[in-house]
Amino acid sequence: MTDSGMLRVAVLISGSGTNLQAIIDAVAAEKMPVNLVAVLSDKPDAYGLQRAAAAGIPTVAMNYKAFPDRDAYEAKLASELDKLRPDLVVLAGYMRILPAAIVNTYAGRMLNVHPSLLPAYPGLNTYARALAAGEDHHGATVHFVIPELDAGPAIIQYRVPVKPGDTEASLRGRVQTGEYRIYPQALRWIAEGRLKLESNQVMLDNQPLISPVIIEGEQC
Repeated sequence: MTDSGMLRVAVLISGSGTNLQAIIDAVAAEKMPVNLVAVLSDKPDAYGLQRAAAAGIPTVAMNYKAFPDRDAYEAKLASELDKLRPDLVVLAGYMRILPAAIVNTYAGRMLNVHPSLLPAYPGLNTYARALAAGEDHHGATVHFVIPELDAGPAIIQYRVPVKPGDTEASLRGRVQTGEYRIYPQALRWIAEGRLKLESNQVMLDNQPLISPVIIEGEQC
């Protein structure tokens, strides 16, 4: 935290930035003690950069394709984050796997939202996989980031029933509505000093969180 008591947050995106917008709106509406210090993207045409600029948030556009290799890009990303000195790094639709060096630098200080009820369905195509498996429920999870993909300790989940006739698009729409609720909630808990990671254990209000907080979505 800075002397002003504001949590310095850097956000990484790759696309349209709908979760970013939910965070921007929540920070403003709920007067969270959060300073969104920058939005960084690996794609210079990502619409989320326009959302950030419209909200007066500094942006850093890094064209991944302009770098000679992955190591060069990741070194640049690490340098940009170092300059920002964030208390927390938030992945909001950032579609590149971060190297362990960056993840470890921000251990306990990096969040991601994943479109499944982790540990089920890490990785891509979660909606199609859940539908193919005949799941009764699907959802989203906010979790701390560790080097292993989508394997960090879960904080909060949004869960909805899978309806007869659901498609990937219809299921995605309901789950994303929940993402826009649970991501700002996790951010608020951290900004208020209520949530932290200690020895790989999520602590909420100084108590171990044995399982993630569940927010139930529409049930019919």
